[in-house]
Amino acid sequence: MSTTLDDIQQKRQQLAERLARIDAERAKLAEQLAELEAAERVLARFTKARSSPMRGGRRASATQNTAAAEPRRRRRAAPKPAGVSLADATLRAVAAHGHGASAEEVRKFLADQFGMQVRANHLGMALQRHRRAGRLEQRELLWYPRASAPDSAIARTAE
Repeated sequence: MSTTLDDIQQKRQQLAERLARIDAERAKLAEQLAELEAAERVLARFTKARSSPMRGGRRASATQNTAAAEPRRRRRAAPKPAGVSLADATLRAVAAHGHGASAEEVRKFLADQFGMQVRANHLGMALQRHRRAGRLEQRELLWYPRASAPDSAIARTAE
């Protein structure tokens, strides 16, 4: 019986050692993979930067062919709305919500009523400019038209 237990213990030890070797090799392969991915990213940057060939030859024509085969991705400017500026639209949106409007409600109103897709930071800057100018006030994370603000500014934007 003790020989069977010894055999089991020996097999267990061998399997544990084998598992440790496999884990070490897996970690080594993971490091190599990470290095290869980093090298691939660096090479991708350099090949994009060298899209205009300096000299003629096989290398330059190969670069031209790969650059021509890949469609260029350029960021296009968003079309400007033909009517209202962000400042005026923001005032109209806040005025439309008589009970106070959160910034997200203002963004939704701008999208629905004016078709404006406004980034959150741009809207925040517009709201803060109106607050500093005295046209809006913020209470408990809601925006309200300032009661002491000249009604002509809000009425002018409502036209």
